[in-house]
This record gives sequence, C-alpha cells and structure tokens, in this order.
Amino acid sequence: MAGGFCVISTTAIADGTRGALTRWMLEPAPGVYVGTLTRRVREHLWAGLREAIDAQEGWAVMVHGADTEQGYRVLTYGEGSRTPRTIDGLTLIGWPKETLEEVKNL
Repeated sequence: MAGGFCVISTTAIADGTRGALTRWMLEPAPGVYVGTLTRRVREHLWAGLREAIDAQEGWAVMVHGADTEQGYRVLTYGEGSRTPRTIDGLTLIGWPKETLEEVKNL
C-alpha cells in the first residue's frame, strides 16, 4: 500500500512523544515532522499525539494528502487551536476569537 505525504507541527509536547514521531518521520526543525506514511500509521500517530496533548498543554496541526479540491486535509488539536473550516470545498483556517482581538489591538 502506497503512503502519502504528511506534515505535523507541534508545540509543547513531551520528549517521549517527539521520539515516537521521529521513529516514522524526519524532524527538519524543532516541532516539525515530515514523512510519507500509510493511512494506518498516520492515524495511529495522530491518536497518540492527541492522547499526549490531553495529558499536558500543547498543540498540533497535521496536513496530509487527501482526495480534496486542494489535495490535502488539515487537522488541528489542542488548546487555542485554529480550526479548519470548509467553505465551498476549500479549507480555510479559523482563528480563536482571542487571537483576533489581539490582532485588532496592534
């Protein structure tokens, strides 16, 4: 079974979780993981990452190839996550209200 590209970006995750991600993916920059994964491995890693984030504060976003108009899917998880929203078949990112208020006050 062929795999597809996957990029995961994280903040504030435990070293053990980072180690688990680097078993399957490269870490070209701190908290950024890139690889070609099967769906099963990708879903397993995402489930483990979500569990790790539930155990402590942190945040993650995953972008992976998918059969969509844009050719990818975006998933986010964690406190203060930006939320993917699909509008007319395109994925856009919604920002938390607090972040928008901060930007308006600059």
